[in-house]
Amino acid sequence: MKNEDNSVEAERRVNKFVGSVRNYVWRVSKPSLRSHGKYREAMEKLEEKLFSLSIHVGRYIVTMLSTGVILLTGFQLSGGDAQMNALIWYSWLGGIIIGTMIGSNMVLDEVSRSGPRNVVITGSTRGLGKALAREFLLSGDRVVITSRSPESVDTTVKELEENLKQVVIATGLSSKKKLRHAKVMGITCDVSKPDDVQKLANFAVNKLGSIDIWVNNAGTNKGFRPLLQFTDDDIQQIVSTNLVGSILCTREAMQIMNTQNKGGHIFNMDGAGSGGSSTPLTAVYGSTKCGLRQLQSSLLKECRRSKVGVHTASPGMVLTDLLLSGSSVKNKQMFNIICELPETVARTLVPRMRIIKGSGKAINYLTPPRILLALVTAWVRRGRWFDDKGRALYAAEADRLRNWAESRTRFSFTDAMEMYTENTWISVFSLSVVCAFIILSSTSSTFPGT
Repeated sequence: MKNEDNSVEAERRVNKFVGSVRNYVWRVSKPSLRSHGKYREAMEKLEEKLFSLSIHVGRYIVTMLSTGVILLTGFQLSGGDAQMNALIWYSWLGGIIIGTMIGSNMVLDEVSRSGPRNVVITGSTRGLGKALAREFLLSGDRVVITSRSPESVDTTVKELEENLKQVVIATGLSSKKKLRHAKVMGITCDVSKPDDVQKLANFAVNKLGSIDIWVNNAGTNKGFRPLLQFTDDDIQQIVSTNLVGSILCTREAMQIMNTQNKGGHIFNMDGAGSGGSSTPLTAVYGSTKCGLRQLQSSLLKECRRSKVGVHTASPGMVLTDLLLSGSSVKNKQMFNIICELPETVARTLVPRMRIIKGSGKAINYLTPPRILLALVTAWVRRGRWFDDKGRALYAAEADRLRNWAESRTRFSFTDAMEMYTENTWISVFSLSVVCAFIILSSTSSTFPGT
């Protein structure tokens, strides 16, 4: 009984603290923001900035502590003088700063030299697939989009071409050179049909000359419900699209890329069930995603000496028709906390896809720090995308994209900082240690008796 009272009291203190934070933010906010919609938007922007800051701080702490331990251990083993403690820490700080700057410049340089890519994306006329196609296109790449519907393909090609024009107009000469090779084209394709997949591959090679990146994004889930409520057609369509389609496309892409001098990279999309965890109410969908993970493991060994890289991309939970089909009001309340818009996810995934090397890599959007932050800030995210009755609060895609063109084209030092731990972490760590030792040795030589 006493334990229950303590837990209730602790919960009251937490709720009181959360309420105090809300009231403080409300009091210090500008009068122009004091409407529910604008207030929520301002809180979302604040949360985004705090998340970015926490990621950078966390990465700095890891690098600094690791470098500091190495430097201090080396100094102690060399029998250093205790009077040089201050010099050690100055050297440590200098090594961290120089190493981080070099690492970030490495990423910026790699992105700037990456050049145009030839990209094929299946299931790319809506949702995340279309957002990925847009990001590749606006990175200066040549993109082939696909769908089973000819009307959807034509509409999406025109829409993406309009997005490209908007960026060129908004940024002028600064992006004209970068986007001079950018082009989008489309073809109808049912990925569950081998003939369609072969036609897609031939179309891409004829139009592009080669294929650098192939993204197997086509997928379906037919809603959230028990297995007994799925029809034969539902099960067949889910398995044939998600699993059979990805296998057929992967095989076709591998055949083409093996004949190319520079090889290429194939991405299969992770989803619920990929890691073998249970997926109640989406058992068929989860089974196909688990099968794709097994395919990845097998191909990693088959392609060990190949020029073809086979990878996974995990977008997390994205506000698309695939996720929302059949979702309940309770599901949508959870989506408020953990989901993101397709453009946000694509903005993170595409730069990493473009410069990936090797094989067997996993590119994730919903990383543990993002999950932790989402849970910690859950109170801010209530009503973020859906209201209490499950009605959508977020703007339509066309409205969201209206004012985004100019900011989208920038790839900043901050973007590089978000990428460097995944691409050049070892280099940054090594550079930090080396720079610190150089500073220490060059400075300590001026001390008598050293």
